[in-house]
Amino acid sequence: MSFKKIKIAVIGATGYVGLELVYLLSKHPKANIKYLCAQKNIGKHIKKFDQRIKAKLPKISKLDKIIWEDLDLVFLSLPNGGAQKIIKKNIKYKNLKFIDLSADFRLKDPNSYRKWYKKSHSAKNLINKSIYSIPELVNKDIKKYKIISNPGCYPTSIQLALIPLLKKKLLKSQNIIIDSKSGFSGAGKNFKKKFNYKNIDNSVFAYGIKKHRHMSEMDQEFKKKYKIQNFIYF
Repeated sequence: MSFKKIKIAVIGATGYVGLELVYLLSKHPKANIKYLCAQKNIGKHIKKFDQRIKAKLPKISKLDKIIWEDLDLVFLSLPNGGAQKIIKKNIKYKNLKFIDLSADFRLKDPNSYRKWYKKSHSAKNLINKSIYSIPELVNKDIKKYKIISNPGCYPTSIQLALIPLLKKKLLKSQNIIIDSKSGFSGAGKNFKKKFNYKNIDNSVFAYGIKKHRHMSEMDQEFKKKYKIQNFIYF
């Protein structure tokens, strides 16, 4: 059976998230990876960074090598603030869609984005063209949007667990206790700047107490859809 492959670029291909994405896409029968972009390691093969990747893929290149009108889909795996600038510049291409893995389009209020991420949003007019997407919850709506925003790790796990119960009214919305943990790779390749390995090996380290950025996503989604107010975070 023949089918049209989706022409894809991955921007930020050598980070933890980018490499995992490239690995998954390299095994997908409908994915045609045309560009792998990063700020460093230009001209190198992606296989040097992840030995699991066996497919023949393009070498790592800069953004200026991309022919945008030749693409169907762009994944952006960049530090917060990077995706919005690239999308703003290239939203003009009619058939091109974007999947952003950062927080740039998770929050619908640009003032909230500035509060939590300490920077102004440079593409405010595009926020309403994006969808906050946990596919299991908004699958029917994803195709309507040019910008698909992936949620954070904690909000994904929490919403997937709670929302089905809330929908069926099997759970009271008061006094919900959430115990979430993640690996230190969630801090990216520069985790050593945040954590001391010897203090977290075989242990648990509490961070972002009452100020974790993912709190803003959970407040937004639960208040909007389920009228749950006044979350208390510890």
